Amino acid sequence: MIYHNFDQILDRVRKNPVKRKVAVAGAADRHVLEAVTEAQQMGIIDPVLIGVPADIAWLLEIMDLSGAGFEIVEANSPARCGEAAVKLIGEKKADFLMKGMIDTRDLLRPLVKKENGLHLGRTMTHVALDEIPGMSRLTALTDGGMIPYPTLEEKRDIILNAVEMLRSLGYEKPSVAVLCAVEKVNPKMPETLDAEALAAMNREGIIPDCHVVGPISYDIAMSAAIAEEKKFDCPFSGEFDILVTPSMVAGNLLNKSLIVTAGARMAGVVMGAKVPVVVTSRGSTATEKLLSLAMASLIV
Repeated sequence: MIYHNFDQILDRVRKNPVKRKVAVAGAADRHVLEAVTEAQQMGIIDPVLIGVPADIAWLLEIMDLSGAGFEIVEANSPARCGEAAVKLIGEKKADFLMKGMIDTRDLLRPLVKKENGLHLGRTMTHVALDEIPGMSRLTALTDGGMIPYPTLEEKRDIILNAVEMLRSLGYEKPSVAVLCAVEKVNPKMPETLDAEALAAMNREGIIPDCHVVGPISYDIAMSAAIAEEKKFDCPFSGEFDILVTPSMVAGNLLNKSLIVTAGARMAGVVMGAKVPVVVTSRGSTATEKLLSLAMASLIV
């Protein structure tokens, strides 16, 4: 299965007979409440709102949502919001997590505690799914939000997490482009050495269930015509499912450039635990949060 746009994601999740429940840690935020309300009205999720009840109730009232009947769990600090959300997952009272108006660490810290049994032992990484104007399919971009300068082992986990996400959405064998400034190995450019090693791991089965190509430049990865012009033989050029950037800075800049300048739409989740975590920036729109909720409910 290949998704060409977010409308297909939303259509599929609406048809899902099981409505997933999301634990929203730090729910006293207007954009968060707009997103979870719209998602609930679309039949995508049922939210559990976690935070200071008076603050949540005040926002719901001024948004004319006081009669919506949301379930609210009291937690009077950011750390307690994260703990309460993870506890709901452990008790099987929620299916996945969403970060509201708290720091990411307040949610991920309890999630990775061994006693909670929710961590897979892999590096947790952010995966963005982008609908880019002019492209024929949704493109996953990783990691633009978690690991500043990933090691080779962390890059392996970045790929494993992204592949797991797409396979859970129905992709059989995603194609992965390990992006560099050039498409040839250069000992003076460490990211090209990592890309070569990751492609070798793929051939050896250490990174399974996907096709890894690298090093490869962004233009060749995104355009079959440019690949042909540069005589780079790659069947996935113009149709890669996953783009892996060499650093968080590169991933963050590329993703924001696509959104702000090129008009892309994005959904994003953190992978690497037994449940996905919707983590969007505080400046993210309600639409981005809605699309992230839809994607996470399918991943579950």
